[in-house]
Amino acid sequence: MENKWEDYQPRVNDLISLRQAAKISGLSPNHLRLLVGKGIMWGIKIDTFWATTEEAVIAYLALERRTGPKPKKT
Repeated sequence: MENKWEDYQPRVNDLISLRQAAKISGLSPNHLRLLVGKGIMWGIKIDTFWATTEEAVIAYLALERRTGPKPKKT
């Protein structure tokens, strides 16, 4: 999967914690961390603190995504 966030450079003032992002998105901080790790949503680790931006959260929520079990690959 191509990482569309490769060149994204937010301002420091735009950073929010994954806990804040969870409140915006309705998703858990752990799930958001998984999305960041897979490059699906932009995020950065600063020491032990994970951060993202409201823009990245909104962009992820705008994606068409299916919930529930995924089909098995054959």
